[in-house]
Amino acid sequence: MARAPRPLLLLLLLLLLLQTPSPGGAPSGRELRCRCLQTTRGIHSRHIQSVDVAPPGPHCARAEVLATLKDGRRACLDPQAPLVKRILQKLLSQGSAR
Repeated sequence: MARAPRPLLLLLLLLLLLQTPSPGGAPSGRELRCRCLQTTRGIHSRHIQSVDVAPPGPHCARAEVLATLKDGRRACLDPQAPLVKRILQKLLSQGSAR
């Protein structure tokens, strides 16, 4: 059986490592892709513990709004939805009032 060239094996190993998901399915800090594949148009604000907004950049061409819910789950919100805009505005006004 012929042996594959060493550079080819290293390339295959590198590709395999890049395809391995991070623990818990959460994106790692080194991933250069969008974190939200699907979004929801809204979740009632009483269920939201915190919100993380990722602006467009080299990792993703669109803005992403990730909400951490009080039960620990994470949800991607549609940044163009009117309810999400109101939630973000409310959070911004609370942050500037402190």
